[in-house]
Amino acid sequence: MTARFDALTLSVMSNAVAMIAEEMGTVLERGSLSPNIRERRDASSAIFDSRGRMIAQAAHIPVHLGAMPESVRAVMARKPAPGDVFLLNSPFDGGSHLPDLTMVEAVSERGKIVGYTSVRAHHADVGGMSPGSMPQGATELVQEGLHLPPIRLAPKGVLDESLLELILANVRTPGERRGDLEAQRGACAAGAAGWRALLAREGAPRMAGACDALLDYTERRARARLREIGRVSGRAEDMLEGDGVSDTPVRFAVHLRIDNGSMHLDFTGTSPRVRGNVNTVKAVVRAAAIFVLRSLLDDDVPTNEGISRPVHIVTPDDCVLDARWPSAVAAGNVETSQRVTDLLFAAFADAGVPVPAQGQGTMNNVTFGGPGWTFYETLGGGQGASARGPGPSAVHVGMSNTRNTPIESLERSYPMEITEYRIRRGSGGAGAMAGGDGLVRRYRVLERCTVTLVTERRTRAPRGAMGGSDGAMGINRLNGTPLPAKCRLELNAGDEITLQTPGGGGWGRA
Repeated sequence: MTARFDALTLSVMSNAVAMIAEEMGTVLERGSLSPNIRERRDASSAIFDSRGRMIAQAAHIPVHLGAMPESVRAVMARKPAPGDVFLLNSPFDGGSHLPDLTMVEAVSERGKIVGYTSVRAHHADVGGMSPGSMPQGATELVQEGLHLPPIRLAPKGVLDESLLELILANVRTPGERRGDLEAQRGACAAGAAGWRALLAREGAPRMAGACDALLDYTERRARARLREIGRVSGRAEDMLEGDGVSDTPVRFAVHLRIDNGSMHLDFTGTSPRVRGNVNTVKAVVRAAAIFVLRSLLDDDVPTNEGISRPVHIVTPDDCVLDARWPSAVAAGNVETSQRVTDLLFAAFADAGVPVPAQGQGTMNNVTFGGPGWTFYETLGGGQGASARGPGPSAVHVGMSNTRNTPIESLERSYPMEITEYRIRRGSGGAGAMAGGDGLVRRYRVLERCTVTLVTERRTRAPRGAMGGSDGAMGINRLNGTPLPAKCRLELNAGDEITLQTPGGGGWGRA
């Protein structure tokens, strides 16, 4: 069946499907109420065929790449009817962490399911013990927010208002959450319309063949790149700076082996699950592995589930990278995923594969909240330099691909001011190619509220490569006084929180 598609036709089909996913993202951004989705684009959209295989994902968030297929398969296990719209956030049913609400529509055509559309968006609050639902100090999942297994939010496309009321009754900002969920429904519907239009134009048999061909093509390209690297192995270890409950480092280890076009990753030696919320689920680990592999491929390789086929992962039972109920996981999706990415690049370097120096290695999560409002964002920092050139400054690195919230949007929406926002000059590591600089962002709150910081690389600097210097470590401050990497504080009007984000490592001797 794949023989009927020459390179040109396959490229046209690949772009046709990818543009449906991109259109979904545009609909979501334009329709959302929260700056976190509307401005920062902390969301991803994807198209799946009737077998639940991801055919295309928009160029959105890497940490969603490997986990969204599991969300769709979790929905399929509930035996959806044509037109059903599901909502979920359970880390143990294909989710990542609770603020990431995933919506899946079973695309209907003539009474049959012909595919699935899916949108994952980070909501600024889903309840729990702390405003913004990224609680420092949480030790079990139920403390982090409302936990949703795959539920039928709109059976056969008809919204269950009672169910939605139940969800909104358990969050701090129900109006904003309703608006963002409606935007997700609109995005899924736009994707469904695009998918049906493509099926009508090409015909179901031809589209089924195209899906097979696209996945096979991406798999071939990924395996060819791995064969080009050769039969190699490498090992690496790294640490997180505590689990949010204690400062005891959390250890990660990996043995990378590339053999005959396959990438094998064995995380034996990684810490058992911890008490705090830096635990994560295997879907997030898979997302990190796929991201690292994707970064080694040419830009023209389609982003679909075919990339995952050469990847084989082993994790110790119930370790920090494969946590089980009732583990807290809010920080695992954002910080542990970053550390796994760093770990895998280090293993490639140990195997002799040229990779960049380490980037900032953190998402610098900042959450504010008070009566009737919550705000969440992540901050950019320095990217590591490489043989190709210096690292870019003040960008989101690794598993994050969002933007920083524009000052005007933030100040219009919340009782806060940004009193300083600039590049942190000189924070990138020196070298023949300098690492990118971090940034400085200072928030002044205008009323009493709670702030939660979940950050990393505050005691362990991003490492340089090939003789380049390390990047500067990040610094958190309250009114000029240093703060821990992970903390939750009550603020008074006029208090200022400052984050200086890490720089990237330098490459080569200066």
